[in-house]
Amino acid sequence: MAAAAAGEGPRAAEVAQALSRPLSCLQGPECGRGPRLRALEAIRAAVQERPLPGAVVQEVFAAHLLRPLARCLAGDAAERCRELALQLLRHGLSHGDRPAEALPVLLPALAQRLCPLRGCEPCEELRLGLLQLLSLLLRRCGASMAPYLSEVTHILQTTLLDDYAEVRRESCRCAVACAEAMPEHFHMQSESLIKPLMQTISHQHYRVRVDVIQATGAVIQFGNGKSMDDVLSHLAQRFFDEIPKVRQAVTTVIGEWLLHLRDRYSYFYKLIPLLLSGFTDEIPENTELAWSYWEKTGLQWEKENEDDLKDKIDFSVAPSHYPKGVTRPGLGCRELVSRNLSKILPGLCHDITDWVESTRIKASQLLYTLLLHAEDHITQHMELLLRTLYRACMDEESEVVRNCVKAAELIGTFVNPKVSLRLITSAFEKTPVPSYVMILTAVIRGSPKEILKPHLTDLGNALSKAEICRRSEEVFYKEQLLCCVQALIEVCQEDCKEISLQLTKVLVTVMAIPCSQHLKEKVEETMCSLAEVQQLDGFLYLYKQHIIQLMEWVSVSHNCWTCYSPELLQLDVIATHSGPVIGEALHDFILILKTCLQPNKDPQMRLKLFTLLSQLLQKANETVNSQGQFLSYLETVIKDMLAPNLQWHAGRTAAAIRTTAVSCLWALIHCEMLSPKEILEVEGMLMPQMIASLDEDSKMTRLMACRIVDVFFKVCGRQFDSDKLIKTYPEVLKRLDDASPDVRLAAAHTLTNCFKCLKDNDMKSLMQNNIRFLYQELLVHLDDQDQNIQNAVLEALKEGSILYPEMLVREIEVVVHKHRTPVYCNQLLHHIQSPKESVL
Repeated sequence: MAAAAAGEGPRAAEVAQALSRPLSCLQGPECGRGPRLRALEAIRAAVQERPLPGAVVQEVFAAHLLRPLARCLAGDAAERCRELALQLLRHGLSHGDRPAEALPVLLPALAQRLCPLRGCEPCEELRLGLLQLLSLLLRRCGASMAPYLSEVTHILQTTLLDDYAEVRRESCRCAVACAEAMPEHFHMQSESLIKPLMQTISHQHYRVRVDVIQATGAVIQFGNGKSMDDVLSHLAQRFFDEIPKVRQAVTTVIGEWLLHLRDRYSYFYKLIPLLLSGFTDEIPENTELAWSYWEKTGLQWEKENEDDLKDKIDFSVAPSHYPKGVTRPGLGCRELVSRNLSKILPGLCHDITDWVESTRIKASQLLYTLLLHAEDHITQHMELLLRTLYRACMDEESEVVRNCVKAAELIGTFVNPKVSLRLITSAFEKTPVPSYVMILTAVIRGSPKEILKPHLTDLGNALSKAEICRRSEEVFYKEQLLCCVQALIEVCQEDCKEISLQLTKVLVTVMAIPCSQHLKEKVEETMCSLAEVQQLDGFLYLYKQHIIQLMEWVSVSHNCWTCYSPELLQLDVIATHSGPVIGEALHDFILILKTCLQPNKDPQMRLKLFTLLSQLLQKANETVNSQGQFLSYLETVIKDMLAPNLQWHAGRTAAAIRTTAVSCLWALIHCEMLSPKEILEVEGMLMPQMIASLDEDSKMTRLMACRIVDVFFKVCGRQFDSDKLIKTYPEVLKRLDDASPDVRLAAAHTLTNCFKCLKDNDMKSLMQNNIRFLYQELLVHLDDQDQNIQNAVLEALKEGSILYPEMLVREIEVVVHKHRTPVYCNQLLHHIQSPKESVL
């Protein structure tokens, strides 16, 4: 080695001799730009372009080149000269054996060109080169840079905020190199770099953001832990960055801190949420990276605390019920979350209700991950969790709601139902709102069947309480109630038999509100599911099983019902949806109708009940008469329900009630359930009211009344005496002048059947003058503008011509010349004169 050194001495002297002239030119006070540039080119040719040993480079560089080049770098006005000086300095530091000897000269020059108060370098590329030179010094000199730490950090404070993005990136790399080069001293100056780093962390170039995050990791890792609080909020924001590499960088930094930060135990509760946030990254590689770091952290912590965890390691038992498709985290990971959950949850719960949508989504995703790790330790935080979930489930962002529902399912999985259900139902009973039902549903879905079974009765009773299931007519609230019932059926299956009545009450209540057909179909599907788990053939058998209890349930307060009573809607559902089963509870149903259809009851309620009864009577044999018992209540229906409501009272509401009552009577008669004898009984009780109804303002009332009188004439008219006929037919005849064509047509058909009642000779003789009057009036209406009515009147006259044909001919001859359309009169004459054709 001595011989080699001896051989390199003359070579260094030779190089120094070759540099003497360029150096003298470079150092001359009156040397211009051109000579300086040529001198630097000559120096580069002598030193950089020739292969020289490191010792020669070091000797020449330290003894002859360092100071002139440093002066040129610091003060030369020519940009090209400064550039050549920078290249030569970088070559010397890269190839020299003792680069630390250059620090006293180079650091002041670098500070002069990079710090603005001393005349900052204007050229962006040179500023970048100067920083690369500083980075080279940090890598090669290592701990020797310690005396100059303050100068380095001062430079970086400036360059981290440089306008040139590449300068910022190189500054970040310098910060990392500085931290690694002087780990024992760096902490004294590390805090000064935090502010410029955090000002740069949101730079528009993603590569700059990545480098800043990496630099922040190193500065905190080797620096002062007091700065942790200053950087965490900025790093947390980078988890929302659109660029995957930025999020990956944050995950890496947090993971490294959790593994290697000296004071990491003090910051676990702040770092764990950040790393776990990476589990829901949309890029699979980032998710895998977060999981990898988390598993390493858990294993490391488990190893470091092996003595404390000995019992859990030796005697741990896997839970019998665990979410499907989810891998259970390791013991160390679970313990880390459980021990820090009390510090994490308050801030997280605040973020779930933040005004920024992305924050709420990320916080809700993190909540699920934390609860998955915490398992049964969730119990001690239930009140805070439930308050947060109640509020978050009303969020307008569906993803937040979805994540919170998943988190609530974990409550059902890990928390004893005795605790969770008691807290939820007690809060629910005080202020029933949709979010409470949503959380209850999620807890039920997450609970194992065998653990939930002892609490079924309490759940069923709570849900079927009037103040809960009838609390609101809001569709969303009812949908959540329906989901809750569905969850109970899905989880508990055949165990639901013990609360079948309560669940049926809830389903009836949900169906009772005015809502979309889609929701009603879902309720019916749920009823079928409830029937199926009880091995019943369909929802009608579910009604059959509970019809008596359901009727008792809705009729508890029927004396006090109004049109706003929810029981009225529930009765409507039970009566119409149960089909033939309602016939099995006919006594209770008729009793409710009898009470609620009294004239002193709420008019709007009576309208609804008459509409319901009319709807049922249209298919009587499939509903109220399915057991063949309805006729035993016929007198009650006629005397106690219809007759009182057919009495005339002033007002539109009273008129509307009479219309529904008449429609109900028409449905009763038209359903063909009544025999002629029973129709005669109805006629005897309601004929005066029907005659009065022919003069109602409502077209529908007049039309129905005409049709009912028509049936009376048709079925039992032969049993009418002359007085009844004389009172009835003039009122029907008046309807031929009605404004409604439908009413006129019905009146004509009614008069046809009226003529059929007069074929008895005695009756015919008694009513001869009335028959003449009928002929005269009908001939007038034979000229009606509506052809259908003309034909109907013609048919009535044809039927009446059998009684007194000669009389009718004379009446025709009197008016035939007055008719606009005498053809009908001619047809009638032809019919009278052709009795065979009439018979046909």
